[in-house]
Amino acid sequence: MAWWKDAVIYQIYPRSFQDSNGDGIGDIPGIISRLDHIRDLGADAIWLSPVYCSPNADNGYDISDYRDINPEYGTMADMERLIAEARRRDIRVIMDLVVNHTSTEHWWFRQSRDKTSAYADYYCWADGRGDGKLPNNWTGFFGEDCWEFDPQRCQYYLHLFAKTQADLNYHNPAVVEEVKDIMRFWLEKGVAGFRCDVINILYKDSLENGKKKLALTGSEHYLTLEGTHEILREFRKVWDEFDAFTVGETVFVTPREAQDLCGLDRRELDMVFSFEHMECDQVFIKWFKTKFKPRKLFACLTRWQKSLPWNALYLENHDQPRSVSRFGSRAHPLESGKLLATLLLTLRGTPFIYQGQEIGMTNFDFTRLRQLNDVESLNVDRVLTRLHVPQGLRWRIIAPTSRDNARTPFQWEGGDGAGFTTGRAWLGINHNCKDVNLAAQEEDPNSLFHWYKDLIALRRDTKVLRRGAFIPLESTRQVFAYRRELPGNDPLTIVLNFSDNPATTACRGTVLRDNYGRETFDGTLQPWEAVILA
Repeated sequence: MAWWKDAVIYQIYPRSFQDSNGDGIGDIPGIISRLDHIRDLGADAIWLSPVYCSPNADNGYDISDYRDINPEYGTMADMERLIAEARRRDIRVIMDLVVNHTSTEHWWFRQSRDKTSAYADYYCWADGRGDGKLPNNWTGFFGEDCWEFDPQRCQYYLHLFAKTQADLNYHNPAVVEEVKDIMRFWLEKGVAGFRCDVINILYKDSLENGKKKLALTGSEHYLTLEGTHEILREFRKVWDEFDAFTVGETVFVTPREAQDLCGLDRRELDMVFSFEHMECDQVFIKWFKTKFKPRKLFACLTRWQKSLPWNALYLENHDQPRSVSRFGSRAHPLESGKLLATLLLTLRGTPFIYQGQEIGMTNFDFTRLRQLNDVESLNVDRVLTRLHVPQGLRWRIIAPTSRDNARTPFQWEGGDGAGFTTGRAWLGINHNCKDVNLAAQEEDPNSLFHWYKDLIALRRDTKVLRRGAFIPLESTRQVFAYRRELPGNDPLTIVLNFSDNPATTACRGTVLRDNYGRETFDGTLQPWEAVILA
C-alpha cells in the first residue's frame, strides 16, 4: 500500500506560519522551529505552498525562478535543512508545483518577448483582432479578461490568472522538458512529491472564442482535455523514477474526469483535489454565497466517496474560507469544530489539514477592503466597482469569500503578534487570538487541538478507518451517518448532527468517541454532536 494512503498531510502557507526574524513574514527557519508541533499533531507529511523566488503578485504562485528560494523565506541551505529536519522526524515534504504559468519576471518570459529567441514559443502569444480588440473573448479566474499587450513583442499574452502570471505553451515540447527538469531538481533534493497547481488546465486546444458564460468564458478550450492527460503521462515518467507522490488541484472536474486523472491504469496523478463540495454554499460562482445547506454537502461527499476508489479529503486550504466559519456554528464553535474534524478524519481517503484548522482558526475580522492583500479579491472589487456596485455591498460580497480569510497568521499564543512575529505581521492577525491559540489549547485536554490529535491517532491505529469501504447510512437535513467496513475488521459507524438543534438517528452501537464526552448513546443527538460507534 502506498504510504500516502495511510498518511495525514498538513498544509503550510509559509508566509503566515512562523516568522523567525521579526520582519513580519513567515519563513523556512520558522517552519523548522515548529516541526515538533506537526509531529505532535500526528501528521506524516507537510505540503508547502510555494517558497520559490517570486515577486509575490500572487504570494508565490507567480514564480520567477523554480530553482531558488524567495529571499523573504530564506536560502536554499534553509530549504535543504528543512527537508533533513523533517525527515529526522519521519515527516515527508511535498512541494507546490505551479507550472500552468510563470511570473512575467521569469527569464523565460523576458526572452520570449523577442520573437527570434529560442524561448519565443514558451508562452501563449496571439495577435489582437484589429481595432484594439483582444485575441478572443476569454475571461480569467480572477474576474477579469485574460490578455495583456506586450509593447516589445507587439502581441498579447494569455494569463488565466493575474496579468503577471503568463500561461505556458504546452504545445511546445521544450516546455514539457523544462518542467520535467524542474521536478527532477527537487526530487533529487529529497522532496516526496508535488501538489500540482491547477493541473487540469495546462493544455489549450486552441485560442478560438468561447461560448459566452457568466464566468470563465472559453474554459471549454482548456478544462481537462486529452492534451493535458498526455502531458501528465509524460510527467509521470519522472515521478516514477523517484516513486514520487502527486495530488492535483483540478478545477471543475466531475467524478468521471477525476477517475481519468488518477486511475491506476492511467499512470497520471495519484489523487485529485476536487471542488464540488466547496460549492455547496454558492450559486454559479464562489462570490455569490447562499445559506449553507448540510444536505447538499452530504450528497456531494457521498457521490465522490462512491465514485472514486480514493479521495483527497479537505475542508480548508489557502484558497478557501475557514471551515468553522463556513460550515460550523457561532453558538457551538468547539462542538462544530470537533464535528468537522470527525468528518474529515473518518471518510475514505487521505486527509489534508490546513494550518490553524487544528485549533479552529476563523475567518478574518477585517472591516474594510484596504486591509486585504489577496490579488483575486482586489480584482473582484475593481470589477464590481466598474459595475457600479456600492462599496458596502462589494464588501459584503468579498469579505466571507476572500482567500485572505485563510491567510491570517497562525495563532500560536494570545499576546501581541500571536507568537507568529515580534514585528508587524504582513497581514492582520485576528483579534480572537486571545481566545483561539495553540498554547491555550495544549493546556486544555478538551480542546479542539487534542481532539484532532486523538482522531489522528485513532485513524493510525484503526485499519478500518484507513482502508475500509464507505457505506452511506443516513442523510437528512441535518444528520449524516455512514459506516466504514473492512473484511476481518469490526465496522465503525459515524453519526454527525450538522445543526444547532437536537436530532435523532436509528444508528446504535458502543461509543468509541463522542465530542460531548458521552459514554453511552441512545440515538438522540445534541447540537453538533459527532459520535463514532463500534
